[in-house]
Amino acid sequence: MSEPTHIASVIDHTLLKPEAAWEDVQRIVDEALRYRFASVCVNGVYVSRVAAALADSAVKTCAVVGFPLGAGSNEAVCGEAEFAAQDGADEIDFVAHVPMLLACDEDGA
Repeated sequence: MSEPTHIASVIDHTLLKPEAAWEDVQRIVDEALRYRFASVCVNGVYVSRVAAALADSAVKTCAVVGFPLGAGSNEAVCGEAEFAAQDGADEIDFVAHVPMLLACDEDGA
């Protein structure tokens, strides 16, 4: 059987609840460091603090963009991604707009 840290190394430890406080985020940062998760994935408001907490580790900082609906304009999503990168995100998880995906974005919007 695989070691828990091996399995954890391919999992993003994620906390995206709107009511998540810094104490909640700090708990998953601590868990990610302990079990060596691939990343800690959070909303943009916490990216800089998570990046600082993970600075001397192999655990990456991941930010979600367009969460939860993927319904933002291209400009808003790009801006959100730029801010997350400036705040220290190593990875960006984009939320796609499902109706556009299902329609194959035929109108180019």
